[in-house]
Amino acid sequence: MERPIRSIFIVGGGTAGWLTAAIIAARHASGSGRGLEITLVESETIGIVGVGEGTWPTMRSTLKKVGISETDFFRECNASFKHGAKFARWVTGQASDFYYHPLMLPEGFPSFDLAPYWMKYSEGQRDAPSFSNAVCFQEAVCELGLAPKLITTPEYAGVANYAYHLDAGRFAAFVRDHCVQKLGIRHIVDDVTEVIRSDTGDIDAVQTRKSGRLGGDLFIDASGFRSLLLGETMGVPFVDRSDVLFIDRALAMQVPHDHEQSDIVPYTVSTAQKHGWIWDIGLQSRRGVGYVYSSNHTTADAALAELRAYVGDRHRHVQPREIKIACGHRQVFWKGNCVAVGLAGGFLEPLEASALVLIELSADMISTMLPATRETMPIVAGRYNRTTQYRWDRIIDFLKLHYILSRRTDSAFWIDNRAPTSIPDSLREQMELWRYRAPGDQDFTSNCEMFPAASYQYVLYGMGFRTDTRHQPLDRDIGGAKRAFAQNETLKARWTKTLPKNRDLIDKIKALGLQKI
Repeated sequence: MERPIRSIFIVGGGTAGWLTAAIIAARHASGSGRGLEITLVESETIGIVGVGEGTWPTMRSTLKKVGISETDFFRECNASFKHGAKFARWVTGQASDFYYHPLMLPEGFPSFDLAPYWMKYSEGQRDAPSFSNAVCFQEAVCELGLAPKLITTPEYAGVANYAYHLDAGRFAAFVRDHCVQKLGIRHIVDDVTEVIRSDTGDIDAVQTRKSGRLGGDLFIDASGFRSLLLGETMGVPFVDRSDVLFIDRALAMQVPHDHEQSDIVPYTVSTAQKHGWIWDIGLQSRRGVGYVYSSNHTTADAALAELRAYVGDRHRHVQPREIKIACGHRQVFWKGNCVAVGLAGGFLEPLEASALVLIELSADMISTMLPATRETMPIVAGRYNRTTQYRWDRIIDFLKLHYILSRRTDSAFWIDNRAPTSIPDSLREQMELWRYRAPGDQDFTSNCEMFPAASYQYVLYGMGFRTDTRHQPLDRDIGGAKRAFAQNETLKARWTKTLPKNRDLIDKIKALGLQKI
């Protein structure tokens, strides 16, 4: 007898729980009375981690898809625009050492690859533009602190590709209210005291302190690092990846702006330190600042001293909170009728803001492939596990790339990160190929890739890696390359004169609103 999937039960709120609920509910019309029944239970006594303040551009389509107004999002979530990331002091540690990973593809990419031409023209030139500045106008816009759109640009559209910085606590509450009021999600505030399994090994129900026994057909674990359902109940082991990525601690603090109308930096700043790096994210009312480091390479007191030196004496009264990071992921992400989303499935350091996008991708895949019956669930679970594992592996490779390209020698942390034994074979093979040609789409053939080839180019050439292009037939396309470089300069001149300051646009959005698409 077929057992249809009619109800989904989510344990845990926060961004993972509520964003997953919204994505599934929007697709399956849970609020119509004819769709799935979705219930989310969250505890009053267990707080959220709340440091995932950087997103990818995918968040724009996610918010639009679940029916959220971009204007309301800016008004309620302390949000700001994000063009990408600026990496400071990662290569040499000097004050002048920085590069950008923008969110726009290089001019003409992927049909025309400017990387080999940039290397050819910049070879030996001391005043040559950086790779990102030569192929994309976004670095110039970032340096001037400009927004990626105009007040006349409709919601979710942009002059430049963009993502967001957001207050994770406010965002979770904002999505929660939208889920309950607009999408028909049943919300229960209670503590789970027991997870009850059936004779088949599936999760049958959860026992709660006040609401009693609550059941469902599919259970989603959004319980955070604890991984109450997948880890504790279903017994799925944790796979430690600290042999590749060494970061295992974070000191996070909320730093006020110097004054009410301080400029809001429209990109994430990642500044390398002796034993890790500091993130700096500008929101409307404050900055989110944190030092992620390796406790195997320094002490908590020394890390705190580095963080305080970064924020300055003006903010010496701000107290950080410590977060322990278990670097890795579950051995599988969907077992039986239980699937983990967010921290319950795993976590890596916050470099390149992969945490929130993994929630989006996981929720979207669950929603799209939602099994009609319990009998078809193992097929979906197998595909979900293979895809999710692939995504984790690619993120680990991409994060490790930043470390192996560094030339810093001021601490064992940076030296150890370049040890061959800590570099995955998959990344080592790619690096060997890229000695002779730039990263391209042929290197990334899955439709589940996390980062495009252009992202690898921005990091490689931003950090001084050189590809030997002498054997490549570049002469026949020189004209096309020159036109593409010139087009980028034209766009740079136009938009650096036209786009508003980040804060100015946000203030206008809050006062006037954006045009609906």
